[in-house]
Amino acid sequence: MSSLYAGEIAALGTALCWSFSSIFFTIAGRRVGSLMVNRWRLLLAVLLVGAMHFILYGRPYPANPGPERLFWLGLSAILGLVFGDSLLFQAYLYIGTRLAMLLMALAPIFGTLVAWLLLGETLTLPQLLAILMAVGGVAWVVLERAGGGEPAREPARAPAEGSRPGPLTGGGHATTRRQYLLGILCGLGGALGQALGLVTAKRGMVGDFPALSAVVIRMVVAMLILWTWAAVRGELLPTLRALRHDRPTGLAILGGATTGPFLGVWLSLIGVQLAPVGIASTLNALTPILLIPLVYVLFREKTSPRAFGGTLLAMGGVALMFLH
Repeated sequence: MSSLYAGEIAALGTALCWSFSSIFFTIAGRRVGSLMVNRWRLLLAVLLVGAMHFILYGRPYPANPGPERLFWLGLSAILGLVFGDSLLFQAYLYIGTRLAMLLMALAPIFGTLVAWLLLGETLTLPQLLAILMAVGGVAWVVLERAGGGEPAREPARAPAEGSRPGPLTGGGHATTRRQYLLGILCGLGGALGQALGLVTAKRGMVGDFPALSAVVIRMVVAMLILWTWAAVRGELLPTLRALRHDRPTGLAILGGATTGPFLGVWLSLIGVQLAPVGIASTLNALTPILLIPLVYVLFREKTSPRAFGGTLLAMGGVALMFLH
């Protein structure tokens, strides 16, 4: 394969990695809670990316990145990895992996709208039609469940932080309309956080700054923020003890950290750096399509014809946004 397509290949690999990481984190989140998962996955990710950075560049952390670069990559970490991902993990627990990741496919749409509102970029007619397609497809899927298509059950609440884990199951679905609405809002917030995180990360990688070095900086900043906040809240020891006797959860978080914050984020930044942002964002957004067979095989979660059609419509809108 020609090196000319290295960015596109990296972006497609990103979608595959995020598919598996979302499943791993859903499983872990249902056992110990989303905040615990986010803390541990960032700690493990820092160790993984730091080791890889040491192998490739002879040091675990980039030397002299400069204050301006640190500012933009640090801001990217706060927007994307702290706030955005925390909301995404909570969405996993409320509405399930597949629907949460479908909402995350709106990230490139949000990124385009942010550039239009804040940077004065012009929206063309095809882009406006693409936004309507993507939002319409997502809304079609969301409103299917909001219309009450499933029987009500007892609410499936997320476990308290540090509580005893429950069965190793996946999926995760809201069983009340309030939970469903909260899950949708968390998913939309996660998509907006990811969009802002990518925009600021690209600003921080100007001048051919290595993508892996940018990942290291972002991960370290996000990890320090979340673990410091845990210490302030008196949750440091419970977090450290959470996985002591829970090997399945530890393995799930390790799997998610490897495929998500390590390989997935690294590949996403390579894709943005080497390919046009539009093409990279479109390929990144294929995760909901890849998740349809995965959640069926792993969780026996069936996708209705309406949900499948809405997902395809949303993906078509994302593609049209950048490939017109």
